[in-house]
Amino acid sequence: MASVLVAYATKYGSTRDAAEVVASTLTKCGIDAAARPAGEVRSLDGYSAVVLGTALYFFMWRGEAHRFLRRNRPALSTLPVALFGLGPIEDTPEQFEGARGHLAKGLSKHAWFSPVSTAVFGGRLDPEHLRFPDNNPAMRGMAAVDLLDLAAVRSWADGLIETFDLEPQPGS
Repeated sequence: MASVLVAYATKYGSTRDAAEVVASTLTKCGIDAAARPAGEVRSLDGYSAVVLGTALYFFMWRGEAHRFLRRNRPALSTLPVALFGLGPIEDTPEQFEGARGHLAKGLSKHAWFSPVSTAVFGGRLDPEHLRFPDNNPAMRGMAAVDLLDLAAVRSWADGLIETFDLEPQPGS
C-alpha cells in the first residue's frame, strides 16, 4: 500500500495544521499518510512519497526543513516529493508572489532537489502568542491574521495522488 510522509517545519503551528490537513486528505482518499515534525524524522524507509511543508517566517524557510532535506538526501533522490510553504500574512498578489520567490530561494540551496509539485498558502499571525524575539512592540501592535485557506490545502493534497502516481487502497 502507498504510504506518504508529510513532514513539516513550523514555528507557531500553522504549518503543522496544513500538514495534518494534507495527511488527512490523502488518508480519506485511501493513501496511508502521516504528518510528523521534520526534525523527528530519522528514516524514509517504507514511504512511497514525501510532502515537505515549511513556514516562511519573515520569508525564510525554517531551519528544520533545510536539515530534513540534507539529512534525507539519498532517500529523497529516489522518491517523489512535493513542497509547500506557508507565510504571507497580507492578502495581496505581491505578498504571495514574494512568498513564492522565497520558497524558490530556499529551494535553490538544494540544487539536487526537484519537487514534483509546489504550493504557497497564506499564513496565520496571532500577536498574542508570539514568543521572544518576535513579541516586540511593533509585532504586538498588529491585528491577528488568518489567511490559511484549508480548502486550498485540501485541493492541492487531492491532486498529489495523481502527481505522485499512487494507487489508493481498494474500497476507499
